[in-house]
Amino acid sequence: MNEQDIKAKASTFVRFIILIIVGANLLPLLFTSKIDIMYFLPLFIAIVLLGLAILLIRQVDQYERGVMLTMGRYTGTVEPGWRIVIPIFQRLMKVDMRVAVIDVPDQDAITRDNISVNVNAVVYYKVKDARAAIIEIENFQYAISQLAQTTMRDIVGEMELDELLANRDAVSRKIKELVDVASDPWGIAVTAVELKHVELPQDLKRTIGKQAEAERERRAVIIKAEGEVAAAQNMAKAAQLLGEQTGALHLRTLQSLNDLSSDQSNTVVFAVPLEVLRAFEKIGDKNA
Repeated sequence: MNEQDIKAKASTFVRFIILIIVGANLLPLLFTSKIDIMYFLPLFIAIVLLGLAILLIRQVDQYERGVMLTMGRYTGTVEPGWRIVIPIFQRLMKVDMRVAVIDVPDQDAITRDNISVNVNAVVYYKVKDARAAIIEIENFQYAISQLAQTTMRDIVGEMELDELLANRDAVSRKIKELVDVASDPWGIAVTAVELKHVELPQDLKRTIGKQAEAERERRAVIIKAEGEVAAAQNMAKAAQLLGEQTGALHLRTLQSLNDLSSDQSNTVVFAVPLEVLRAFEKIGDKNA
């Protein structure tokens, strides 16, 4: 017996108690009064009708559908509104047709590359056939939760860890498709499945952190080497241009001296152009 059945029986029992209390209080007054009974007849009829209404009428809200069982047989699905239900012979079970949410608890699973992970998710579903949800399955909420748990473990077991972490949306869609197909005979439509969290072992977290750090260092070394290559190429081009133009190196020397003059330091370094040294070398060769 599920929670809905308990509530329905409790509601019927409360209505019976109210009717008995009202009758027990009015009947002695009716038969012991010295006033003509005809004066109490309209009031008595009104109270009886009110008691029957309380006992027989059930309300189905706009977001619900009612599954009617008459003497244990399914006799139809009722729409929202007030409905007459005869106690003992008939039974009305309400089904919420709104989108519901199930929090799938943490599940321990092993990926295809033998790594233990802890995964949890959220399932969004709604009832599309109230008759099937009541007659074909005992407790469709519990069934959807268990089906989502087993399906999630199976899907995670078919994937490697890198694929699981990189394609969480694809994993969610695959779980949603499998659960939706399996729950169709129960009158349930699964609208979405979302993976909330994938928990990794602490040792694996440290390993992944070291791997990421090593990858960043590798990229830094490559970028630095590429910068040095570009700098060397530019310096080679600059040296070639200075060597091809007459007096360019001398102008560069004067510019360097101008930069040094703005410094407050007492030490001045004078750079001798190579052309001057070569000129002295040629003069020495001629004298020899």
